Amino acid sequence: MSRAMNLALPEAEVKQICLSQGVSISAIEPLHSGGTRLICTTPAGAEEMRLRLRSHIIDGAVTRHRFYRPPGAQGGY
Repeated sequence: MSRAMNLALPEAEVKQICLSQGVSISAIEPLHSGGTRLICTTPAGAEEMRLRLRSHIIDGAVTRHRFYRPPGAQGGY
């Protein structure tokens, strides 16, 4: 099962829900088309979020940024 999902929720809300459920986040990014892409660290965490957020899951294709770098990210050079 995929650890990634696209949600029709703001990033801050997704982070708060994951924190309250004890689900660790591998990566998170805003979607260009609106909403948030969440990648959980474990498949079990992803399944938990799918169950909790099933009414907010975006089905089908979404528009993502070509290259997303979180604010404050440092280059590894």
